[in-house]
Amino acid sequence: MRFARLAGFSGIGFVLLLLGGNLVLLSAGFPNPSDAVGFDEIATVHAGESNALRLTSALLPTAWLLATIFAAGVFAALWRHDRARSEGWAVVGLAGILMQCVAFAGVGATRLAVAATATHDPGAVAGLGTVAGLWGLHNALFGFNQIFLAAALLGLSVSGRRAGLVERWHAGVGLAGAALLFLAATASPYGADGVNPLALFGLVGWLLWLLWIVAYSVRLLRETDEFVPSATTPGAT
Repeated sequence: MRFARLAGFSGIGFVLLLLGGNLVLLSAGFPNPSDAVGFDEIATVHAGESNALRLTSALLPTAWLLATIFAAGVFAALWRHDRARSEGWAVVGLAGILMQCVAFAGVGATRLAVAATATHDPGAVAGLGTVAGLWGLHNALFGFNQIFLAAALLGLSVSGRRAGLVERWHAGVGLAGAALLFLAATASPYGADGVNPLALFGLVGWLLWLLWIVAYSVRLLRETDEFVPSATTPGAT
């Protein structure tokens, strides 16, 4: 299997794992970032549904591996084009995807730490205080992680469009998602102890990010062994 096809399947697999993991957490009663919940409720759900959290957390390493393969496939396809190499937008996009894997590792780790604290002594005042601190850290990491998604969308959309690898609508989806995620990340300090005032922007941006990955993955699955941009596409030679 050519690496471009492997990267395409990896991107689709990454999206499916994200959607499946989030559906498991939501069906188990875990709050999403746009929910206003008390720390006692957070402790209760993390203590009572720790098995669901462990299951979704166990899928994260696979998701990060798939995301890395996808990013490498997109980068390799773009790097064959002279303009992509000279402008560096592809590097920005690759760095964004790799950094979001690192940042979301922190998000997953704090969720497990909340569950461990809540399971140990969910009713104690000291335990709730620790849960509150960990949940604030979780929200801050989750919010700031969106800037790395924005960087990935921006870099790989601009580079892909100029190299002729993506269509205008696809690049538009990426840039719109990048703008929404950037705004949500900027507002994240105001939601560290509660709900991000621009949480809806982040949700829409995240959905656009998933759509963008699927579209890019399909494009990779159609890649030829030797990508040559059309003479009618931007950046063609």
